[in-house]
Amino acid sequence: MDIIATVTNGASGVVSGRLPEEDCRRNFCEIHSPLEPNGARVEAERCYFCFDAPCTQACPTEIDIPGFIRMIGNHNPVGAAGLILQENIMGGTCARACPVETLCEHACVRNQADDRPVTIGLLQRYAVDEAMDQNASFFIRAAPSEKSVAVVGAGPAGLACAHRLAVLGHSACIYEDRPKSGGLNEYGLAAYKMLDNFAQREVQFITSIGGIEIQHGKLFGCDVHLADIEGRHDAVFLSVGLGLTRMLGIPGEELPGVEDAVDFISRLRQADQLSSLALGKRIVVIGGGMTAIDIAVQARLLGAEEVTMVYRRGPQQMKASIEEQEFAKIRGVAIRFWGQPTCVQHTDGRVTGVEFSPTDRTLHSDEADSFSIAADMVFKAIGQMPQSLDGDPADFILEGGRFIVDKERRTSRAGVWAGGDCIAGGEDLTVSAVQDGKLAAISIDQFLSKSEAGES
Repeated sequence: MDIIATVTNGASGVVSGRLPEEDCRRNFCEIHSPLEPNGARVEAERCYFCFDAPCTQACPTEIDIPGFIRMIGNHNPVGAAGLILQENIMGGTCARACPVETLCEHACVRNQADDRPVTIGLLQRYAVDEAMDQNASFFIRAAPSEKSVAVVGAGPAGLACAHRLAVLGHSACIYEDRPKSGGLNEYGLAAYKMLDNFAQREVQFITSIGGIEIQHGKLFGCDVHLADIEGRHDAVFLSVGLGLTRMLGIPGEELPGVEDAVDFISRLRQADQLSSLALGKRIVVIGGGMTAIDIAVQARLLGAEEVTMVYRRGPQQMKASIEEQEFAKIRGVAIRFWGQPTCVQHTDGRVTGVEFSPTDRTLHSDEADSFSIAADMVFKAIGQMPQSLDGDPADFILEGGRFIVDKERRTSRAGVWAGGDCIAGGEDLTVSAVQDGKLAAISIDQFLSKSEAGES
């Protein structure tokens, strides 16, 4: 992915049209070219097909990775997709956005053999895309159980839970606040990872099994209340995500030009014209996770001349992997470490920069007190917080505002399960959210079966 470097609108401040629309569109192209059939089979042959494969152990959804790779090598990508989707119904998105470099590919024994793992993510994408292109069907609903489950949130966890419940014969009603389903996949992932409206294609694929109703415009705690849905359904799965952005708590944070990264990414993903998005010439991104990488890279792709990420600790402590950091650097993003923001600088209410204090003074001997980075726009990417709970918080055991759940994703409230970003101890990854939804659905099915049999 080569960036169109010509900036046609070099004005300072936050303005739209930094690049022509056609240049923006060209910049938002494939990160990695998809595998062709011959290339996929050649790559599949690199797999050792390990017994007790470490890649499968490293996968949060426990996909039989050697199994599906063997099928690709045997000219059966659709069969491979079946193995993938059996464990991870969002195998298509995860193949595009999962941090494979820290999960399955990191565990690949090829790393020791020739310093290059099998490209599991690309192989997974090849198989799932082939199956979706062929409109392959892998799931048949069990006989209707006449049981209904309320699912709050149409993100990865909620959709995965609803799909598995549908497979098991139950009905799922999803209550979703936003006008589109998909959650993070639709609104939060970088646009260059989710091309060709893939998030919605995947939602359509998941819901095509039947037995899943989605009601949009239903905000939990406002339009939908826990007590009400408990009365209308036999069980509840909460996948409400994290609705509030963390605050920096520094002077100038409230100024125009200081934005939440997740909000900007959401607007970018829904924009008909990428060039219409107002953007600064010099941008500072505060944070060190995947969202920080995503917003920094996308700012460059939209025409920002200077983009600097600042993280309060070192590269090894960043939530974004070393590979992701290098990806950003290649695309012109500067990354500075060991800096804590102390104030947003401004002139007459217009952002002019950010002041930082060194968090490791041994590395900043010449900057003993502070250092500043010029900017006309600042993105906050320091994580999100749970929103207020609907109902009495005393009904749940919480940790930091997140639900504490057991290994089956049951909350402390009878008949209520939870998964995704809203549970304590989660990894805030699509692949982990899918696993939460799958495990919760299996547990809910057992609960409903016992209820029908009259067991306590």
